[in-house]
Amino acid sequence: MSLSAFIRDHKEPIIVEFAAFARTLMPTGADMSDVELRDHADDILTAVVHDLGTPQTVEEQSRRSKGHGSAHTMAASGKLHADHRIQHGFGVRSVLAEFRALRATVLRLYEESGASDLNEVRRFNETVDEALTESMDRFAVRTDLYRDQFIGVLSHDLRAPLAAVTTGAALLALSEDHPERRARVVTRILNSAQRMERMIGDLLDLTRARLGGTIPIKRRQTDLKELCDEVILESSTARPEAALRFNTTGNLVGNWDADRLAQAVSNLVGNAIQYGDRTPVTLTAEEANGAVLLAVHNGGAPIPPDVMQSIFEPLARGSGDGGAHSIGLGLYIARAIVSAHGGEIGVRSSSDQGTTFTVRLPKLGSTDSAPTASATR
Repeated sequence: MSLSAFIRDHKEPIIVEFAAFARTLMPTGADMSDVELRDHADDILTAVVHDLGTPQTVEEQSRRSKGHGSAHTMAASGKLHADHRIQHGFGVRSVLAEFRALRATVLRLYEESGASDLNEVRRFNETVDEALTESMDRFAVRTDLYRDQFIGVLSHDLRAPLAAVTTGAALLALSEDHPERRARVVTRILNSAQRMERMIGDLLDLTRARLGGTIPIKRRQTDLKELCDEVILESSTARPEAALRFNTTGNLVGNWDADRLAQAVSNLVGNAIQYGDRTPVTLTAEEANGAVLLAVHNGGAPIPPDVMQSIFEPLARGSGDGGAHSIGLGLYIARAIVSAHGGEIGVRSSSDQGTTFTVRLPKLGSTDSAPTASATR
């Protein structure tokens, strides 16, 4: 049996084994489904079968063996694979390991079948190498673009608070004594410094998550109603023009890191305020089967489909909005915090229903003796 026929007839066991290995390479917090893992393996194998069935001259084979082929039949699948893995936080080594595993899986199963077509095995290796090269080239381009965008957004967003600090310091250095003006200047300096501190904190969280670790959490018994009350109060103080509503139902006590969870909820509420249409932003928390379900809803234009695919990635949304409150890491960090708690986060958005971010947080052994909460603000 030819190798192309073997791959076509045994695609399912190949994909099952490959997907199981690929899942072990997933970064912490990545939310790839089994369908996504399988679909991309299916795409690559389909392209491989097509390539193996395409006539190839001796000259083309020679050029391709040296990396100078002209057909580029694997370009599309290789680039698609890189784009998808970048969106889910995979690193170069993980992508390389995936291609190595795919190659090894196919060849091992082919050998175990008793078949042997060395010519197609050679061509298969060249095909996988081409897909790998295309994927790595794409990975490099996207990584460079991501780095440049990130530096640009960070530079832009730091400039405003830094200018406020510099100008304020210059005003305080003047000899004239105007207590009211000095008080306003001091407040502006403190607010700007706190804003830069939040940016630095976001960068540290990004670094922890991107380097394959998890955002550290310290669990203790936490009442989510009290936590959300504080977030609503802080958000209302920072954005007095925003209308905020908070609804709760059930026992909202669980074992969570209160500070980190407040950060995640604050990021979601801040995002809703920023992108809403001035209609009230609604935060809902309810008990559900050993977990708590959080939902943050805002009206306004729906999230575009192309943005929805990478909404939880850095700079995926709002990088051109002036960066009034963050450097475009809020949703990414919210997802990392929720994942560190063993929870799940998702989003749905439409023109008639608005946008709703949902979070499910397991209670993990919290006491059930706490009083039942039922409130509306």
